[in-house]
Amino acid sequence: MNNTIETILAHRSIRKFTEQNISSETLTTLIDCARAASSSSNIQCVSIIRVTDPSLRESLVECAGGQAYVASAAEFLVFCADFNRHQQIKPDAKLGFTEQMLIGAVDSALMGQNCLLAAESLGLGGVYIGGLRNNPDKVCELLKLPEHVFPMFGMCLGYPDQEPGKKPRLPEELVLHTNEYQALDTQVLSDYDQTMRDYYDMRTGGKVDQSWSDQISTILSKEARPFMKDRLNQQGFCKK
Repeated sequence: MNNTIETILAHRSIRKFTEQNISSETLTTLIDCARAASSSSNIQCVSIIRVTDPSLRESLVECAGGQAYVASAAEFLVFCADFNRHQQIKPDAKLGFTEQMLIGAVDSALMGQNCLLAAESLGLGGVYIGGLRNNPDKVCELLKLPEHVFPMFGMCLGYPDQEPGKKPRLPEELVLHTNEYQALDTQVLSDYDQTMRDYYDMRTGGKVDQSWSDQISTILSKEARPFMKDRLNQQGFCKK
């Protein structure tokens, strides 16, 4: 095992940060690492918005459902799928295809993961903020996002002021399929559910008794941001 693998396997979300700033040199390195990520057909359809204005940060806290660390983190970045840049290069570009939204989502995630892994390798921590998509209209307004730009997620970065336990992931038997999709192994799932119950019991001091299956059942019993298609359409995405 090498340092890269150790960093990947040690990942945990950090939501509490010290007051130490991230140097401009370190931030540049993190953005360089993000920019080095793979890009479909070299389209490079991602823009990163660095939010430094405290009042703007507070507004984004509200957009993200009250996640206070959006304001307290040393840095807050918003990763956006961006085809506006391409339209400026080719005004009659054929845009609005669903495939372009998929490319933008994948490329944004690749850049975000590169950035976060680089940060963790330097002793920083962070957390993804998908909650920005709770209020995409307001986020687009606040960040002045033009047509063909959409905020995929935010990212808090800073020096950790907590040491949360590592959250257990689904075991390999439920994730890795060989040659064809394989039926769910209910015994492996049951064992993992108990692992998650033990994890939440330890993390919350007995206040939460929840398995992974319980969590999924709760999440998938609700609508998943049903307004998203209309907002994507308004920004010029997924029209065809």
